[in-house]
Amino acid sequence: MIFYQKGERDDMREAGMTVGLLHPGEMGSAVGATLVAGGARVLWASAGRGAQTRARATEIGLEDAGSLEALVHASRVIVSVAPPHAALDVARGVAAAGFSGLYVDANAVSPDAAREIGRIVERGGARFVDGGIIGPANRKPGAARVYLSGGDAAAAARLFEAGPVAPVVLAAPVGAASALKMAYGGWNKGMQALLASIRALAIAEGVDEALLAEWKISMPDMPARSERAVHDNARKAWRFVGEMEENARSFAQAGLPTGFHEAAAEVYRRLSTYKDTPAPPSVAEAAAALLKRPGR
Repeated sequence: MIFYQKGERDDMREAGMTVGLLHPGEMGSAVGATLVAGGARVLWASAGRGAQTRARATEIGLEDAGSLEALVHASRVIVSVAPPHAALDVARGVAAAGFSGLYVDANAVSPDAAREIGRIVERGGARFVDGGIIGPANRKPGAARVYLSGGDAAAAARLFEAGPVAPVVLAAPVGAASALKMAYGGWNKGMQALLASIRALAIAEGVDEALLAEWKISMPDMPARSERAVHDNARKAWRFVGEMEENARSFAQAGLPTGFHEAAAEVYRRLSTYKDTPAPPSVAEAAAALLKRPGR
């Protein structure tokens, strides 16, 4: 649910407002489709991007600004949806190009990283909104939500009122949306990394059939969940390495143990070889990738 105060939506009412999107990857394209559905003119920068990104941008009706500098100079709002490891560099590039509008960072980063990104863009003269996206990038209405926090969160939410990614404003300062993303993703992606590792352990020790049989008795949903942990995530594992590292940083910043998500990052790192493969691996194939023993 979104609550607006008087005047907060005024600067987001203009029809055809120009929004820069960095970048239209899988999740970014769902965000882009939402912005376009809301009536915005949405730009992206093709410099350095691949053929798949170009195809997605064309499909959802984005306009190519060519370079980051051209996008920055033409946009009143910029939405960043980048891999976590690139979030700070994207913000630095936008600030260096002189952006002075509203910057919405929707990356999977720790609360402290979100606050640092905010400081970077605000020093350059921009306003900042912290965002965190929860849900799949399938463009189905209601499947995903973008949580927003900070003083301009309600104003930014106006841009997401149509299309597949729904806005949810948190009555909280910058860092809250990222903290929620870390808490949700820390369980969701962390649990799936653990399940893939459990199956690899059982295969390595020759007890996989026995484990599946026991699960069918005591936890009947677990065999299918463990299959999905591999099938749904192996080809996207490269994207989750940075997110799990950000989770570990979030835990450290809160004074919690970091080992859970450091291990999850390593699981996804070992599965990252499946990026761009035509089909996901079987559980046995993924287990072989995960089972890197000392000295081998």
